[in-house]
This record gives sequence, structure tokens and C-alpha cells, in this order.
Amino acid sequence: MTSAPPVIVYPPDEEGGRRVRVDGEILGRAYGVQDIARFLQEAGLQDWDEMDVVRSGFIEWRGGGPDAWDH
Repeated sequence: MTSAPPVIVYPPDEEGGRRVRVDGEILGRAYGVQDIARFLQEAGLQDWDEMDVVRSGFIEWRGGGPDAWDH
């Protein structure tokens, strides 16, 4: 597995979406770990899947971990 860029997942908003920032750039809003995995794949980590997202120490979860999606 390659080393990951700094990843920050922000707290859920009113609609349950969480902004995802990779290496200083907001990539979009995720509604589940599958969305985060897709963002990371698009950022160059093609081999990452949902389990990598849940287990990774490279992701800073703000406002709750990978199971927090409600505002």
C-alpha cells in the first residue's frame, strides 16, 4: 500500500454529508465510507477500499469516526 496524503474528514453537516480534504484540497462531500474510498482512488490511491478507509491512521476524523454520518 502506498503512503497516503493527509486526509481530513469533517463533521457531518445538516444533510449527513462530510467534507473530505486531501492534501489541502476539498474533494467533495461524502455520505459514507464508500464515497471517501472513491475520493481517495481518484486522488491516486487506486487500491484503497472501504476497509482501508475505516482502518487507516492517515485519516483524521473530525466530529466522529467512520460510523458517524448524522448531524
